[in-house]
Amino acid sequence: MADTEPMRLPDMPLHDPFVVADEETRTYYLYTSNDPSVSGVDGIGTMVYRSQDLRDWTRPVVVFLAAEQQGIWATDGGWAPEVHEWGGRYYLFTTLHNEDRPLPLPPPDQWGTPFQVPSYMRGTITAVSSSLLGPFTVVDPARPTPPANLMTLDGTLYVDPSGQPWMVYAHEWLQTIDGTMEAIRLAPDLSRTIGDPVFLFKASDASWITEEIPAGRPHQLAPYVTDGPQLHRTPDGSLLMLWSTYEKNVAGKDGTISGGYVQTYATSKSGGIEGPWRQHRPLVREDSGHGMLFHTFEGRLMMILHRPFENARGKLYEMEIAGQELRVLRRRADLDGGG
Repeated sequence: MADTEPMRLPDMPLHDPFVVADEETRTYYLYTSNDPSVSGVDGIGTMVYRSQDLRDWTRPVVVFLAAEQQGIWATDGGWAPEVHEWGGRYYLFTTLHNEDRPLPLPPPDQWGTPFQVPSYMRGTITAVSSSLLGPFTVVDPARPTPPANLMTLDGTLYVDPSGQPWMVYAHEWLQTIDGTMEAIRLAPDLSRTIGDPVFLFKASDASWITEEIPAGRPHQLAPYVTDGPQLHRTPDGSLLMLWSTYEKNVAGKDGTISGGYVQTYATSKSGGIEGPWRQHRPLVREDSGHGMLFHTFEGRLMMILHRPFENARGKLYEMEIAGQELRVLRRRADLDGGG
């Protein structure tokens, strides 16, 4: 494919997609982890595709490379990039990790974990730029934004009705066994956290996860995974959170239980970030997830997610919100190529 030819979603490597619909330029910016096979740039980082119609996309431009950040604490990962406008600037959140920096093992049962599992530094970093095309520069190269003693990922920005910014993130099942969603307040310039994390919910709160456990495997339930939070305020003021996890409906030959990646969501009964959170049934199965919601320039509510988990591509759905219920209206195979 020539560099000047438009790309289509079936041809675009796309894991953990995140769309910014820029009204000023009427352009959709689609961020994902850097893939040198399409960007032409080596290194862990973030790249962005652009489109004006969600069908034809430019070849990606690299907007962030971890190795170019002086003194940064980690250069592996580059997962779940997303970009938010805040205070007239653009902030990139993306997850990095460093396996050479192990975390102290928590005592048994600190997070409900009956045994110790080795873990290492992983967390979302914050980087800033004056442009949606970067380059983005890390705000604090010494540590991730959430508490560094926690193994976390997939941080996203939430701003509460008072204007207080928060980072909402997944606390890794590798450290908790039953993965959790947590939130922590951010300073007004997003440069640091304020106070302690707030527990939101745990993955096993979604009771449907264990509905189809194969017979004879009652003791093979853990772990439970939390991935990909994204907050959305509905027209009636309700607060919902997209998130992803794995079903537990396939019995492995080694006695374990697994299942496909799924896109699900929860709603806050109070309308606030602290919850309590009510879990809903999955929106999309078929090894799909890490979705986010955005509006087209024509006002349609859309969800983009990736499928399958390995060698992922972007899939688009038209959505609707009825009260506190989020519903899939139709798959946009005309835009994403089907599959």
